[in-house]
Amino acid sequence: MTTYRAPRDFRWFTRNRNYGVFVARELTSVFVAWAVVFTMIAINAVLSGKFPDFVAFARQPWIIALNLLTLAATAFHAVTFLNLAPKATVVRLDGYRLPAWMIQGGNHSLWLLVSVVIAYFVLRVP
Repeated sequence: MTTYRAPRDFRWFTRNRNYGVFVARELTSVFVAWAVVFTMIAINAVLSGKFPDFVAFARQPWIIALNLLTLAATAFHAVTFLNLAPKATVVRLDGYRLPAWMIQGGNHSLWLLVSVVIAYFVLRVP
């Protein structure tokens, strides 16, 4: 007697838009990991005195393209993370649950504020 094996659907995430967004968000974690690795390489280059070699590496067209793709993927990852926060966090004030849009708005506003502060210190002319 043979055991029943359900047929596998390897394209399950293409059947529903929400599943597709879920899989895309999970795949962006690879780019988040690359951003961490690239940052660690940069820190190592600064600390070891090999910064010119790092700059030569970072100026390669494929690295620039990869980092631009990483920027887009990381932004998508961050936005979807912030949009999911109200589902994971229940905030109550005086016994009433805060609406999801308030939590999302607070998260996105804080993200924007932190980004502006960082951009100010990074891009300012001495």
